[in-house]
Amino acid sequence: MNFSTFGFSPTLMEGIEAIGYENATPVQELAIPIILEGRDIIASAQTGTGKTAAFLLPVIEKLSAMPHDNQVKAMVIVPTRELALQIDQQMEGFSYYTHVSSIAIYGGTDGTVFSREKQALTQGADLIVCTPGRLMAHLNMGYIKFPELKFLILDEADRMLDMGFYEDILKILSHLPKQRQNLMFSATMPSKIRLLAKHLLHNPFEINIAMSKPAEKIVQKAFVVYDMQKIPLIKMLLTDTEMKRVLIFCSTKEKTRQLYHELKRAGIKAEEIHSTLEQAARENVIIRFKSGDIPVLVATDIVSRGIDIEDIDMVINYDVPHDGEDYIHRIGRTARASAEGTAVTFINERDQQRFGAIETLLEREVEKVPVPVQYGETPVYNPKIRPKGEKRGFGGNRKSGRKPGGHGARKN
Repeated sequence: MNFSTFGFSPTLMEGIEAIGYENATPVQELAIPIILEGRDIIASAQTGTGKTAAFLLPVIEKLSAMPHDNQVKAMVIVPTRELALQIDQQMEGFSYYTHVSSIAIYGGTDGTVFSREKQALTQGADLIVCTPGRLMAHLNMGYIKFPELKFLILDEADRMLDMGFYEDILKILSHLPKQRQNLMFSATMPSKIRLLAKHLLHNPFEINIAMSKPAEKIVQKAFVVYDMQKIPLIKMLLTDTEMKRVLIFCSTKEKTRQLYHELKRAGIKAEEIHSTLEQAARENVIIRFKSGDIPVLVATDIVSRGIDIEDIDMVINYDVPHDGEDYIHRIGRTARASAEGTAVTFINERDQQRFGAIETLLEREVEKVPVPVQYGETPVYNPKIRPKGEKRGFGGNRKSGRKPGGHGARKN
């Protein structure tokens, strides 16, 4: 379906065409007409399905028909700063030829930015994109009201609940007018999301876009390793291949820091990004990575759903993601548009069962690449056996020989 069939105003269509959008994705085809009708929506749709445009475009269309009266009329709440910034950038592109104004409100910035956010909230941006914590900081100061709010959008709602924002969201709702249109987008639909939906939505239209499998152009590989072998193998991968842009995901910021410093000591040009960095520093790292100035980025999951770069050559999972959807989000950063890409995952003893569940979701086995002999013995891959403590990993499935480093498995 072409975007011209939705009946958008000429000024909005000008922005859509300038960005290069032509045909709507399935979630856009389903959601846009329903939102234009004024109904609430609950949509299960993962990153990469086009859901941001699915809610921004009809909301911009409606805001364009309203007077610009210094009142916030639409609010998008998201879990991370990176996602807030990404949505704000898309908003700026779509609304460029309209009179609709917007601002992103998120933590990790200085007092000058906070003052600018306060001014936008009190003097009127039509739409705000915000993280729950930052918005609560403004609400607790007591100087903002939302009497004219018409649209509330919760994006990545499941991630917000995972991050502990449930109570903050309920508090934010208490500050909003009851008569409004509510749009909820979530990659998954656990029971707590259903509970929040019951509290938030009124006779919602439900959309379920099946979780897509990774792109066929992604070459998926895995190494079954002990923890001590991960860093030497990453150094080997980065020095033996000519990759222009590599994204490495670690499960914690401590591991992110450790790996970054190890790569730096090895003479590999890399940067780190995690929640400890100031927002300005994180934005600078993303810009330099996008431009190609930084060939290797070591990151926690804060960027897995918020980074929008089309030419990443390789994604490396230093740790197995917690579930299949996180795995798909991570490796989906490569092989975007018409490009090809490679996804490599390191599987230690404790993560074998988890990776087996991911393979079940993928409906395929991921190739296990032999570890070069110079790195020593490796575990045998058997995802059906649950680890028994820390002593012997997977029972009798270990190969003979001493574990690298001579120590038992360590917790991550």
